Amino acid sequence: MSEIKDIPEHWQIKKLGEVCAILSGYGFPKNIQGSSSGEFPFYKVGDISKNVKAGYRTLNLCDNYIDAKTLLNLKAKPFPINTIVFAKIGEGLKLNRRAILGIPGIVDNNVVGVKAIENVCDDMFLFNFLTTVKLEDYSKATTVPSVRKSEIEQILFPLPPLPEQQVIVAKIEELLSELDNGKQQLQTALQQLKVYRQSLLKWAFEGKLTHTNVKEGELPDGWMWVKPEEIAIQEKYSIGIGPFGSNLKVSDYQPSGVPLIFVKNITRRDFSLAQRFISKDKLKELYPHAVRPLDILITKMGDPPGDCAIYPESYPEAVITSDCLKLRVNEKVASRNFIYYVLQTQLIKRQFELITKGVAQKKISLQRFKSIEMPLPPLEEQNCIVDELESKLTICDKVEETIKLSLQQAETLRQSILKKAFEGKLV
Repeated sequence: MSEIKDIPEHWQIKKLGEVCAILSGYGFPKNIQGSSSGEFPFYKVGDISKNVKAGYRTLNLCDNYIDAKTLLNLKAKPFPINTIVFAKIGEGLKLNRRAILGIPGIVDNNVVGVKAIENVCDDMFLFNFLTTVKLEDYSKATTVPSVRKSEIEQILFPLPPLPEQQVIVAKIEELLSELDNGKQQLQTALQQLKVYRQSLLKWAFEGKLTHTNVKEGELPDGWMWVKPEEIAIQEKYSIGIGPFGSNLKVSDYQPSGVPLIFVKNITRRDFSLAQRFISKDKLKELYPHAVRPLDILITKMGDPPGDCAIYPESYPEAVITSDCLKLRVNEKVASRNFIYYVLQTQLIKRQFELITKGVAQKKISLQRFKSIEMPLPPLEEQNCIVDELESKLTICDKVEETIKLSLQQAETLRQSILKKAFEGKLV
């Protein structure tokens, strides 16, 4: 139970169970999965996450609805408008997302509802307070964090008189509205930066960074289309895929040795993440899947697949896992960095989309990867394009870093506003 200190003398400290009703959810009937008919939304944890991610405070998006007859059969009572709902089990963000019912609705039994007692507590004052509460601090579970109704009831709550609550809410809304407008502008700038990056890549690999008169849909003079095998080192296993599951098992993992490379290492371009290792003897067995420094690594599954990274020069020999591809470029034919940037263009991403197959998990096979076509200018021009690109992308990186720092500062300011509000220092 967190302490509450430094509040005005005329405020009270109450337990949450004293100022609001804690409402339990209901078991979700499988037969209504995906049902769009009915007047009552039946919210699940995923609906809360989906709404919050979309920027909604009031629940607008729901995948399942029930009618009055089903409601009666469930012996369920809809939660009233302005009930605050959140997951009671989960980790990190899932456990700490809050939303408000805009219409009466039902929630499943992994969700809890909190409704302020009328004339005691303002709904939005309660909502804003709950956004500052980290539920994992109240969890007694040892595996997955979860909270029970009894634990929620014990959360301490600073309670000013009702009129003062409403004044504080108005001030919070004013300040957070300004803050959210600023954050929206920053998010828009990030999106514009993303579009600009893709435009740069498009111009570069259509030849428009180095040629003035390029006809739409045609390559400049001296350029040609090549497939991965034409720009790879002419040696065995220069293009490869990760081993099948039966060839690399969890039982092969060791606390040190030869590092393994997973999809997340490529997507985040970070090869120090939660590393797993195998022995040098196992490396000999998996040599077709071995990675050398400066190999280009590509994800063959994901949403979408085709993320890529260059394995750092300072890192040791490694082995890719089953959902990764490798490409060892022949530097006498192609610039490694040129190919790395080509693979990030929409031109190649569209080809990846066409060759991604599968039902449960969509993947790119090694043979289909070998079928993609990339534009390739003469080597000297490749290097010029890379220099020009990297000069402009470095500026983009610095701008992106500044924007992300501003977004972090905005979130810090949000927390500061809410902290002051519930210490009685905002108005």
